[in-house]
Amino acid sequence: MNPAEVAAPIANPAVAEITVWSMFWGAHIVVKFVMLGLLAASVWCWAIIVDKTLLFRRVRKAMERFEDSFWSGNSLEELYTKLSERPTIGNATLFVAAMREWKRSFQSAGSSYMGLQARIEKVLDVSIVREVEKLESNLLVLATVASAGPFVGLFGTVCGIMTSFRSIAASKNTSLAVVAPGIAEALLATAIGLFAAIPALIAYNKMQGDVAKTQARMESFADEFSAILSRQIDQHTANRDRAA
Repeated sequence: MNPAEVAAPIANPAVAEITVWSMFWGAHIVVKFVMLGLLAASVWCWAIIVDKTLLFRRVRKAMERFEDSFWSGNSLEELYTKLSERPTIGNATLFVAAMREWKRSFQSAGSSYMGLQARIEKVLDVSIVREVEKLESNLLVLATVASAGPFVGLFGTVCGIMTSFRSIAASKNTSLAVVAPGIAEALLATAIGLFAAIPALIAYNKMQGDVAKTQARMESFADEFSAILSRQIDQHTANRDRAA
């Protein structure tokens, strides 16, 4: 036998191609469940990110349109009639709620202005809380995945490395070619955990900032509108006193 033919396989050993798909299928069953769970969490997070991005954009545009109409000098009664006929978001919701309380106070028999200002402010506060709750819904999922994702991935990595070490002990072969695939499969779980956690963390921080800005904008409008209604209450009170 030709020595060169014997030496050829040794010099050029066959190297199995290692891909993400092959690492997944070669991983332990526990590691597979961890990877699938993290991938599902990542998909869920991206769905929330897209949905919230569209929601914040819609809220911002709606608030800009409402503020243009509100400060244009048109009649508040006309604006209220138009907005009360359709669903509203943002500042428009605060305006409709406050105007509804205002009209109820005037339409009731023997109406009194005592406590009207306090009731309007309470209605505005409750409306702000409800609008903020809508904006913050499902953001807790992003925070949970951002904080727990790396640790769940690390759990899968630990389980995978333990399985690899048991296989090494059983085969009594410490060659790097034997150890590397098992460790790579285990580390894939950590990589997927970071893949899920990093976008979730960035999106959560960004969207919490957007919620804070929107809330501050609504609170500013509530204060301005409350002041406008307060002047109206004073004028109606003065007119009633003169009529009496």
